[in-house]
Amino acid sequence: MNQRSADGLGLLSAKSLIVKGHQVVAHARNEKRKLEGLGDVKGLEGVVIGDLSNLEETKYLAKQVNDLGSFDAIIHNAGLYQAASSDIFSVNILAPFVLTSLINKPKRLIYLSSDMHRQGRPTIDFTKKGIELISYSDSKFYVLMLSLIVARKWEDVYSNAVDPGWVPTKMGGKSAPENLDKGYETQVWLAESDNSKAKITGRYFYHKTESKYKSKAGLISLQEEFINACQDISGVKFPG
Repeated sequence: MNQRSADGLGLLSAKSLIVKGHQVVAHARNEKRKLEGLGDVKGLEGVVIGDLSNLEETKYLAKQVNDLGSFDAIIHNAGLYQAASSDIFSVNILAPFVLTSLINKPKRLIYLSSDMHRQGRPTIDFTKKGIELISYSDSKFYVLMLSLIVARKWEDVYSNAVDPGWVPTKMGGKSAPENLDKGYETQVWLAESDNSKAKITGRYFYHKTESKYKSKAGLISLQEEFINACQDISGVKFPG
């Protein structure tokens, strides 16, 4: 199994998968984050390093993952909330596209979206001016769209998006009203369960339950526009 992110829901997901007996590889932004966030995680198989705000580091991160072999599941968990629009674009949107495109296909892909995707704008403008206007909600609409693109184009992969809810993590804040365990249980379930309800594709989940998503994320014309824009800015071709 492969798990991204060195804190919050990513760390909790990694620990849960280890307890369930899976081999887990985690992602950290740099060596400092590796030591601070993952140094005391027992049973971790390994850690790959890369700053997702840097395109070349993101590409090299994909190489590190591929050098380790093939994975059963990859959870795209890393993300920024309160940050510059350019960083939100790089980490929340472009990095998942690049990693999805370059990493050897796993059997399952899980992307963390958010209920805030409903406020995301269904437009594609990745020019410098357009990127400066990108919000967190926009990014979560795009990552949901990416999960649907993968589900449509890769029939041999289970690809789904998850709304973890507003839970008390560093990002969500201590006053967040929802149960912390509910925030990571769904992605763990989608990554490892043999339940028929988990072995499906092209869905959007909230607490292990399929939910409706903003319908424009399913527009094939918009999806193709998104792929082309990501390919142009990254120089990475989406396979298939």
